[in-house]
Amino acid sequence: MPILDLSPDDQTITLTGEVTLPEVYAALPAGLFPPFPNVNLPGGVGGLIGRGGFGQTFPFASDVLGVTFRAASGRVVRAGGRTVKNVQGYDLTRPFVGSFGVLGELLEVTLRLRPGLSVGHVVHPGPLVPTTARFTWAAPDGTHVVHFGHEREVRAALDLPGAVPVVTTPDYAPLFPHGMGVGESGPLRDLRLGWQDGAAAPEAPALFRTLAASL
Repeated sequence: MPILDLSPDDQTITLTGEVTLPEVYAALPAGLFPPFPNVNLPGGVGGLIGRGGFGQTFPFASDVLGVTFRAASGRVVRAGGRTVKNVQGYDLTRPFVGSFGVLGELLEVTLRLRPGLSVGHVVHPGPLVPTTARFTWAAPDGTHVVHFGHEREVRAALDLPGAVPVVTTPDYAPLFPHGMGVGESGPLRDLRLGWQDGAAAPEAPALFRTLAASL
């Protein structure tokens, strides 16, 4: 099973890298949300972790509690766990998030879930700018904004000129038949990066490559 463990009481979910983002949403009980919007992206959760998230307006890595990955040497590395304060020795969870595969291939990940009484998703014609919402990104049809929390909070975050509710899960995978890489001319952009079909990953610093070679 791609979803290995779901603990609503602990507000965590553990799953394999191939599970898609919409599958995570479908598996969650009402009122709990993962650290990404309900969209379909290439590479599933594994690709998302490797890219360091998508659309978030908060530190994505803080909601990744643990990872298990296969390094280039073939060694299986386990870092972190199911609790927020669970660091023993060197913490490889944070470096793995956004490493674009340099450290290895994701096998399993544990994510922190967040509670919310209400959720909303709109698209509007305005520019991509920082907002109070949890997620925002620019796509061919406009700027998307997603927020969950208290109902009044959600209404305030989504009260934007020309905003139209989004009722169908956006499927962006067809926009990236050769993989999702970093590129300014791509069809998607969030507050961190532009995303382009088939583009290369950012070059890793020398110290990071040394870390990868040591695993």
